[in-house]
Amino acid sequence: MKIDKIVPAIAIVVVIAYFFPQAAAPGSPVPIDIICSIGVSLIFFFYGLKLSPDKIKSGLRNWQLHLLIQTSTFILFPLIIICFYPWMQTEQQKLLWLGVFFLAALPSTVSSSVVMVSIAKGNIPASIFNASLSGIIGILVTPLWMGIFVSGSQAGDFDFGHIYLKLVTEIIVPVALGFALQKYWGAFAQKYSSTLSTFDKSVILLIIYKSFAESFENRVFSTVGFEDLLIIVAIVISLFFLVYGLIGYISGLLRFNTEDKITAQFCGTKKSLVHGTVFSTVLFGNMTATGIILLPLMLFHAIQILLIGVIAGKLGKRTESIHP
Repeated sequence: MKIDKIVPAIAIVVVIAYFFPQAAAPGSPVPIDIICSIGVSLIFFFYGLKLSPDKIKSGLRNWQLHLLIQTSTFILFPLIIICFYPWMQTEQQKLLWLGVFFLAALPSTVSSSVVMVSIAKGNIPASIFNASLSGIIGILVTPLWMGIFVSGSQAGDFDFGHIYLKLVTEIIVPVALGFALQKYWGAFAQKYSSTLSTFDKSVILLIIYKSFAESFENRVFSTVGFEDLLIIVAIVISLFFLVYGLIGYISGLLRFNTEDKITAQFCGTKKSLVHGTVFSTVLFGNMTATGIILLPLMLFHAIQILLIGVIAGKLGKRTESIHP
């Protein structure tokens, strides 16, 4: 299994942000906020270009599978984390909880979901459809979930009218524009998909640098110890296996075949680092603790790739032995 290159790249960027946070400082000559905003808009414009209307139409048939995946992504994940909110007492605990909840409210990732389903010999068309649909739903649902708790958090004051305006101008409008131009430039986007993916990851790394540089500059991480880090790792691993197991159980009740069960479990447990980092610039633009909020997502991203990769490899070998 190939290692996702963005995982070590994130670690390097965090180290750079620790030693050289000046570029993200308020008086910096580098217009990093403007660059990130333009980058976010371009990411979602290219995302709209790559949305295939034909695949979306053909994917609507298997509605039970789609309903399970989207329900797991946007309802099951957040509800599990909400159950633990009453036990959060200190501001530090609430901030770390908010980071895990942000992770839980995010849509599924597209590329790695499809790749892993392919390795495991699952339902590839359904994975493409659901990963794409999840991204569209997430643009609307994730901010709604976060609005319930972020507005009441004491980490900062938030103008959600301004936030939703940015959401429309930086995300929804570019997606709609890209989708409208799909028949003209869609082939171009597919042809240079790997190049666009590199661009996406570059913007993600820039946003991560900005978030962590600001957090380091304001000494936000001084309150996060090694024990807290281990607790977050344990939480995201437990969350992954809990949702993975529940989806598998529900798939059995719905009598899914093996391919659909694999697709449901893989797509329903993945969370998008792309959407998480770009949403953070819209939702948490005024917060100095954005780095802490992104921490559970980055850990989950690395862990989900490792766990799903191992599971996909085993499932792929098993199906090869049954169907040589």
